[in-house]
Amino acid sequence: MNLQSEVVLVHGLWHQPAHFDRLVEHLRRLGANVHAPRLHRGSLGADTAVVQETVDGCLVPPVVLGHSYGGSVITGLERARHLVYVAAFVPAAGESGAMLGGPSALVNDAVRQNDDGSTSIEPEWAHEVLYADCSAADSAWATSLLVPQQPGHGRGVPGRIAWQTTDSTYVRCEQDRALSPVLQERMAARCTKAVSVNSSHSPFISQPKWLAKHILEI
Repeated sequence: MNLQSEVVLVHGLWHQPAHFDRLVEHLRRLGANVHAPRLHRGSLGADTAVVQETVDGCLVPPVVLGHSYGGSVITGLERARHLVYVAAFVPAAGESGAMLGGPSALVNDAVRQNDDGSTSIEPEWAHEVLYADCSAADSAWATSLLVPQQPGHGRGVPGRIAWQTTDSTYVRCEQDRALSPVLQERMAARCTKAVSVNSSHSPFISQPKWLAKHILEI
């Protein structure tokens, strides 16, 4: 493993960088420099800009992983060496994550509307929808880290479509209860290659060693 290898991890809606702690530990143990910028910047464009700043600060073009909504973010990047979509949206020109997921998206049943206009994941739904194959302790830990999400991010349209010019891998989560595996299969066809894992929506928690191995194989 080249000690100069760089990996950037981009989280999804309602999540934060700490959700990647298990994966970060495995990647760093294998010699990678790992970065996990915090999103929730007010829009897809603002989220993409903060990740682009991280990418530009890497010593070499990094492998960039996007989870769920994070797929829309990484689609708008420049200078990535390889894009990894984990149960993530892969929008084409003019498409948003909300458009791809549609009004019947599996995660919608777990979403609570807050008085201030933000949304949250109902804690009692989090394990079933997001962390079904995680241990009870890991699921409780991950649920405690979830944060309210301001509106609008998921409706953002990327300013560029990086997967058209940058090699990419789709990680399809076969037991996902938040983003339909059937939809994932369709989006995976846009990527250079695809792999499947028998996990729920969050393999970076339930199977971090497996995911780290596949990232570093790239």
